[in-house]
Formats: sequence, structure tokens, C-alpha cells
Amino acid sequence: MATVPTYSLVVPVFNEAENLEVMYRRVAGAMASLGENFELILIDDGSRDTSLQIMQRIHHQDNRVGYISLARNFGHQVAVTAGLQFAQGQAVIVLDADLQDPPELIPDLVAAWRQGYQVVYAQRLSRQRETWLKRVTAYSFYRLINRVADVPIPTDTGDFCLMDRQVVNVLNAMPERNRYLRGLRAWVGFSQTAVTYHRDPRLAGRPKYTFFKSFVLALDGMISLSRVPLKLATYLGLLTALLALGMIGLVLYWRFVYVASPLIGYALITIAVFFLGSVQLISIGILGEYVGRIYEEVKGRPLYTIRQVQGTGQPATPPGPVSNGQPPQPITNPHG
Repeated sequence: MATVPTYSLVVPVFNEAENLEVMYRRVAGAMASLGENFELILIDDGSRDTSLQIMQRIHHQDNRVGYISLARNFGHQVAVTAGLQFAQGQAVIVLDADLQDPPELIPDLVAAWRQGYQVVYAQRLSRQRETWLKRVTAYSFYRLINRVADVPIPTDTGDFCLMDRQVVNVLNAMPERNRYLRGLRAWVGFSQTAVTYHRDPRLAGRPKYTFFKSFVLALDGMISLSRVPLKLATYLGLLTALLALGMIGLVLYWRFVYVASPLIGYALITIAVFFLGSVQLISIGILGEYVGRIYEEVKGRPLYTIRQVQGTGQPATPPGPVSNGQPPQPITNPHG
């Protein structure tokens, strides 16, 4: 691309063949109203349908569209990270391909950026055609993580946002493996504001974030942004110790006052053993989550590998250093 674009749009794609053409037309229409040059970066996150072929066709039709084909499915957050590292624009806009994030909201994000805000996030007022379970769990999670996180995280926000180049450079310099981008976006600071909208239903296809994937993402966000789970393990240990002391006193009281009490015996011992065992397992599990993430960090592997890149240059901001001092550059196929 000869000139540096004003805007870069980063769109992660996983099995979105039904939505790509419509998404491209709506994005192009929204960007045409701004009258400035832009690039659209599509990241194929190991799709098993015809998404990559459609990306290639759109790229040949419009040289403002580039695509990155990852060598396998690395997950939504890593796919967005890849797009951020290749984005060249002064403002980078992240949105999903399923059109639940309406491209028509982009001019409003840009208007707030022009006013001087460096992070403009889209905040949902409602969720259309989503199950009550999805709405309740999402509502609860955002409020929970906002209470336990080290920094305030805006509620009811996803990855749909606009970020200034300075913010993107900071995010790209962060070498974390288990990335929760909406949390990191809040952690970096800078001037931030919200643009509210009503989230549309998915245009076509099935949701890619299953309940289990959403739970894993929530767990990543909780652990990467808060030490409360570790403190919870400590509190459980203290509570168990107090209960154990209380039970010792109670058993001694029963033994010397009510010698024939039916509560003294195997039942009481069994309950105590199971209770103590459950607390120990919970504490070990919490510690294991943190230790596992430390293990992932020290291995120093690249976040992703790339099969093919077309329509974009080299990463605008290389990934930050890891423990051995070497930047984990993305691995590409030179014959792609």
C-alpha cells in the first residue's frame, strides 16, 4: 500500500462465509462517508469453510482489503492481536465479521476520536435475539470483573472499538500470551469514552463463542487482571482453620459434657475431611491457573503462525520482548 492509511479496520474471521460479502459492503459504505483512505485487514483464524476464498476474491476486487491467513485456529483474541500488529493506520477499528457490531457506527467512533479521545469503545444498551442465559451471564460477568479487576473495566463492552495509533503501539508491545484485549485496553489508560448502541443479532450462521469459550475468556480476563482469586484461596484457608478450631472445641465439649452424643463419630469426621479436601483442591486449582499462565509466558513461543499474507505490509509494531530478550516474531510461510 503506497500511502499510510488514516484508518485500519481489523476483522477476525472464523467460518463466516455467509457474512463476509455483506460485511465488506457495509464497511465500505460506512468508510465512504468519511472520505479518507483506509485499509481493511481480514484475519482468517483457521476457518474450515470458504471464508479464505471469499477474502481472496474481495482482495482482488479492492486493493484496500488485505488478509492474513493463520496456520491454524489460534482463537479470537490472538486473531485480533495479529490484526493490530499488521495495522498501519493512525486509528485502528476492531469489529467482528458477524455484523453484530454495526459498521454504520464507525463514523460516531471517529467523531469521538477527532475530539481527542484515544480509545473509543462501543457500549451495548441491549442485546437482540440472545438467550436469557447469555444476557444474565454476560451482565453478571461484566459487573463482577469490574469489581475485582485492578483497573475499572467498562461494563457491557466487547472488542468493538477505535484505538489511536499510540494505544495500539502500547498494546503491541505487551508480550502476554493469554490476552483479554478489552481488559488490556482499559489497563493501558489514555483518554477513553463510550459510544452507545443497540447490538444487532447475528446476520447469518451460528455463534462462534460457545458457553465454554465464553467461560474460558472470562477466566482469562479474571486471572490476567486481578489477584482476587489468589486472595480467595488464602481466605478459604483461614476460614477452614477457624472452622477446624471451632469443631475441635465442639467435639471436646460434647466429649466431656454429653458423653453419649450421637454426633461424635465417623459422620462428623467424614464431613470435616471432605470439607477440608474440597478447600485444598479449590486452592490448588486457583494456584494451578496462575502457574499455568506463568509456564505459557516463559516458553516464549510466537503468539501465532501465518500461512499467507496478502495486501498488507510487515507488522507496523513488532511484538514486545519476552523473558529471553528476543521478540517473538510471527512465523510466516515464505512461499505463501
